[in-house]
Amino acid sequence: MVQLDSDLIDWAVYSETRSSLGPDFVRILGYFREDGTQSIAKIEAAMRAKDATQIIMPAHKLKGESLQFGAIRLAAVAELIEMTARKCVEHQESPDEIIEQVVGLRPLFEETLPILEYESSPVVQRQSMGFGRRSSGLSDRFTSS
Repeated sequence: MVQLDSDLIDWAVYSETRSSLGPDFVRILGYFREDGTQSIAKIEAAMRAKDATQIIMPAHKLKGESLQFGAIRLAAVAELIEMTARKCVEHQESPDEIIEQVVGLRPLFEETLPILEYESSPVVQRQSMGFGRRSSGLSDRFTSS
């Protein structure tokens, strides 16, 4: 079962994005899954090659897309990776200092994405609606771990 983790998602941002995208939300979230997976693979490959330059753009893209969906912890880690890689390029250093963050990026993405997808599921929304009540979102159905 999906667990709400308050430091993973900013639900106000998520709701605002969902409202503004309307019926396109689920499709765009699918793009986030694809793009995020590709960005992480590029970051990992660049890290193995010790190429800070090749880390910057995929980390920047992951950060921006994560912020769009309110995935704040994922965005923060991607930003740390991006900014450190930029510093490494400026100082002509290897990005070794961010190896721990790069290693943790995929598991964090894999922890975050199911929560976003679960909350966006039309089936979940229909099941959460009972006679005479309105659904108020994931926070009412789950507790923090």
